[in-house]
Amino acid sequence: MAREALRPRDAYRWWQPIVTRWSDNDAYGHVNNAVYYHWFDTAVNGWLIEAGLLDVAAGDPIGLVVETGCRYAHSVTYPKPVEIGLALGRLGGSSVTYHFGVFTAGEKAAAAEAHFTHVYVGRDSRRPVPLPAMWRERLMTLG
Repeated sequence: MAREALRPRDAYRWWQPIVTRWSDNDAYGHVNNAVYYHWFDTAVNGWLIEAGLLDVAAGDPIGLVVETGCRYAHSVTYPKPVEIGLALGRLGGSSVTYHFGVFTAGEKAAAAEAHFTHVYVGRDSRRPVPLPAMWRERLMTLG
């Protein structure tokens, strides 16, 4: 059975550069898979802050991760920098699924791709809340 190709660079609308670190490599000589999830969290929160949607200290609503997944195509190793592409996967009433592409700097083919779903909840209640209109408008720019 053939594996579906990973999304190309032009599938992503916003980019987060990441500098790999010596400690990112594992015993097998490549970036450990758990590190990728740090990159995804950094990218989505970086975009939310830049878009004026996330105030880490006092913002409301806040996103809680309810699902993630990642497919790997080839290894990334320190000291190669990476670029994390971000795109909108699905916009629900109180949830957002983001798509990520991991590209080593300058490469056309993705090293990995992932999805990450946030459910947006009230800061105090921790219960799902509808996404405000401003959020929906800005999130659509990732589509």
